[in-house]
Amino acid sequence: MNELTIHPRADDHMKGCVQALATVHAADRYPADWPVDPEGWLTPRSMLDAWVAVDGSAVVGHVVLARPEEALAVAVGLPSQRLVSVARLFVSAGARRRGVAARLLDKAIGVAAADGLRPVLEVEAGATAAINLYERAGWRYVGSSTADWMTADGRVAQLRFYVAPSDHRT
Repeated sequence: MNELTIHPRADDHMKGCVQALATVHAADRYPADWPVDPEGWLTPRSMLDAWVAVDGSAVVGHVVLARPEEALAVAVGLPSQRLVSVARLFVSAGARRRGVAARLLDKAIGVAAADGLRPVLEVEAGATAAINLYERAGWRYVGSSTADWMTADGRVAQLRFYVAPSDHRT
């Protein structure tokens, strides 16, 4: 691996983001269904900011901060205006187990903390590698719900809700 750097996502990163996402979809079926418009999926309407992890010239990871959905705010028990949602976090299949996801997560948490916001997230219960990452990083499980979509293996998705540790330092 060359020098891994984290950058604010720019338009010229989008092709690399879609290529990295394709490796994640092939390996893990995330997202469960390949989006008709992958660039649009990477840019949800609720998005506030986004970053990429770049290794040399290749985009190898991605994360978004977004306004949280009300169900997530209710699960956490805080007003949605005090929260920010971590979303679209992924690392390309070839760049895993190198701390890329942890660095992207730290970047998102640090920016949220600097803005006085508490990061929250939701993850499908079958995404055990992601759940392990969040729990190792000190995220606290606060509840779950049934989603309105199906997983790649045909189950109704079960969402787990997490809140970031309150003592994060940037």
